[in-house]
Amino acid sequence: MHPPLFRAVLIALAIAFAMAFVIVVVPPLFASGDVIGAFAAGFVNPFASGYAIDVILCWCVLAAWVVHDATANGVRHGWIALVLGVVPGVATGFALYLLIRMRQRPL
Repeated sequence: MHPPLFRAVLIALAIAFAMAFVIVVVPPLFASGDVIGAFAAGFVNPFASGYAIDVILCWCVLAAWVVHDATANGVRHGWIALVLGVVPGVATGFALYLLIRMRQRPL
């Protein structure tokens, strides 16, 4: 895949996930105002718990990689991807880190 197409796909996926997050999660969160309850709702049954644990550990893997990669290759501002990996989610944070990295270290 050519770099411009790869960038476009990453941007589209990051925006798509962020929009889905805003549409699905934000209205009930505003209605309840309970951030801790919203987090706990990810663990309402074994299936949801499995997905929630997967997402949490994917963020941890992303964090380890961002710290390592930023140190080894001099990538700056990776912390922004880690913040966006929490809200709206890992998909947006990971895509953003790849875009930051590509901008500073072209393919």
